[in-house]
Amino acid sequence: MALFTVSDIHGHFTPLEEILIKNNFFEDKKDRLLVLGDALDRGQEAQKVVDFLLQLHREGRLVYIKGNHEDLFMQCLQAISRGEAFEIASGMSHHYRNRTFDTLLQLSEMTAQEAVSFPNELVRRVMRSSYYQELLPACVNYFETDTHVFCHGWIPTRTQGFKPFLDYTYNPDWRNANQEEWYKSRWFNGMELACKYGIFEPNKTIVCGHWHTSWGHSRVNHSCSEWGSDAIFTPFYSDGIIAIDACTAYTNTVNCVVFEE
Repeated sequence: MALFTVSDIHGHFTPLEEILIKNNFFEDKKDRLLVLGDALDRGQEAQKVVDFLLQLHREGRLVYIKGNHEDLFMQCLQAISRGEAFEIASGMSHHYRNRTFDTLLQLSEMTAQEAVSFPNELVRRVMRSSYYQELLPACVNYFETDTHVFCHGWIPTRTQGFKPFLDYTYNPDWRNANQEEWYKSRWFNGMELACKYGIFEPNKTIVCGHWHTSWGHSRVNHSCSEWGSDAIFTPFYSDGIIAIDACTAYTNTVNCVVFEE
């Protein structure tokens, strides 16, 4: 039985399906899929992603870790409930720039104009969706095996100072972090915390997403540019860390790392 690990699908079902086929995921019904967050937003195949993950969830074959875009989904829905649909649809909100509003439109099967005119109907439809009803409640902050910890950005840390002079230190009690601490951790660049600040989980490897792997290949390995034609978006491996966000919205590819359970 294997654990197929992907991250930051961002509403792109086609490259997800392609990488799973390439890695023979569909050959053994005992294998599980582990999604390291950010399943939606930016791509135009949100419903296909939802339908696929929902099927696996109902079969007991899905581990779904909450990412920062799962948080943004709920925040956008709440903002529309407060009467902010026009501001969001007009581009005056990060929910528009992060394409979260577009995800709500896809799941509700409404246009932006309809959403502005009938925001309560948008909220009603989204709240009745299988994504809201079944998948979001199934999200967990992290998943752990004997050898690995799986999370979105990084594990919660202790912080000191203020931006841009924040300092991060390991928190041995990170498993008991509160929801605010987990929320902050979903925005971390795991490669930076591991390679610059030396924050690891002793005797385990942390597998994370959220931050494009070309950052590590460029700034840690110095093997390419971060965004140029030579940029590398394959998984980033270093001591205590595997980062797998392929920046799917930019590359139209999904990384998949397979672990034997």
